[in-house]
Amino acid sequence: MKRKRTGLLALSLLVFSSAAFAGNAKFPAEGVWRGEFTVDGEAIPFNFELKGKDAKTAEFTLLNGTRRDLFQVERVSDDTVSVPMNTYDAALLIRIVDGKHLTGEYQDLVPNRKGARNIPFTAEHGRSWRFVDPAKNVAPEGDLSGKWAIQQADKAFISVGGRPEASAQEIANRRGQVALLEQKGNQVTGVFMTSVGDSRELEGTIQGNRFWLSHFSGPSPRLIKGTIDEDGNIQGASGSGIYNVVKFEGHKDPNAELPDPYKLTFLKDGQSSIDFTFPDLQGKPVSLRDDKYKGKVVIVEIIGTWCPNCTDQTRFLAPWFKENQHRGVEAVAIAFEQEDDFGYFQKTVGKLKSFFDIRYDLVFGGIADKKVATEKLKGVNYMAAFPTTFIIDRRGDVREIYTGFTGTITGKYYDDYVQKFNALLDQLIAEPNPYDARLTSTAANETPRAAVPALAAAR
Repeated sequence: MKRKRTGLLALSLLVFSSAAFAGNAKFPAEGVWRGEFTVDGEAIPFNFELKGKDAKTAEFTLLNGTRRDLFQVERVSDDTVSVPMNTYDAALLIRIVDGKHLTGEYQDLVPNRKGARNIPFTAEHGRSWRFVDPAKNVAPEGDLSGKWAIQQADKAFISVGGRPEASAQEIANRRGQVALLEQKGNQVTGVFMTSVGDSRELEGTIQGNRFWLSHFSGPSPRLIKGTIDEDGNIQGASGSGIYNVVKFEGHKDPNAELPDPYKLTFLKDGQSSIDFTFPDLQGKPVSLRDDKYKGKVVIVEIIGTWCPNCTDQTRFLAPWFKENQHRGVEAVAIAFEQEDDFGYFQKTVGKLKSFFDIRYDLVFGGIADKKVATEKLKGVNYMAAFPTTFIIDRRGDVREIYTGFTGTITGKYYDDYVQKFNALLDQLIAEPNPYDARLTSTAANETPRAAVPALAAAR
């Protein structure tokens, strides 16, 4: 009887302790917040919205212009919560000073990254502006709306992918960018596009002849700042969190364009196909020579979970594949990750698979390095960027290579990509399967004279 009472007492204490913890646990107020990272003394502001009154039900949404990125919240202690950055190996660790003030840091969780550091931030509730309180706005001295030809002065572009044979024109192409900006009063939104992707949606302000733009949606925060001169041209600097800052200059040009993304990545001379064998999430080797891919139209994606343009591309491809797989299409994504470790690949890419409900094969290519990717993809002479898309026909020949990915914020550029992607896939799906037993049987019964035109037509 005494033992039973002791057990009941212990249970009562446990319930009481849990209730006390729940009662003492702090949680940020619902609504819109303004945060501010500090990187090498530079402030990079961001905005987010919080819904819910506890970690179990909360929704944490990062706000960037029209873009919305939703995250879940995890309780760490009575005054601390964590917001994992979904498919990125990073998290926001948030310490609750009180319901309307927060401190914390953006944590890089890659285990063995050299030089990794956390980025501190503070946040205040009820502030929806980003750089300048509207009550303190200064009248703009220029109009940033339009298309801009941007030239970066970045020493990192002196070599391209480590290829000594890179031409001067190719180096110039790598430096060039195109910015699409829209200004309404003091508010500025837009995107900077490069030959390999885009900055995601930027949001900011213009004050007098100075402007600032920032973005934070999971990967490291980005800051772009500059000035407008008397001729209407701009000069400034762009940086991405822990990465180096680079200078740029630009001028309005409605005809500004980037290098053709269909011509940046290419195969070796005389090659018409690619080949590889990589392990999937279960460790099973996957190759384009597998029966699964024979006679199918195949989409091969070169990605990394650390790469924001790669996850934007996955956001497009994953639902597209679910809707079209029955048409005779397969896909495989080759992930090059920040750790050359299979267990790390299982962790990061497994999270990607779950988050986007990916139904196609995901395999491990190795460490995130363009030179490594070039060497491991047999048939490829040069891998220009992550992501890269190979479209392969039913015969196993590469019919198209697309470098990079520009998201929905780029408007016509994204729409053109989707239109061309669908048109090519429709064309390739309509082509006959050369391994179809019925076609093989018919061809065998034809005279050689009749068979030659049929084969040419199939190609």
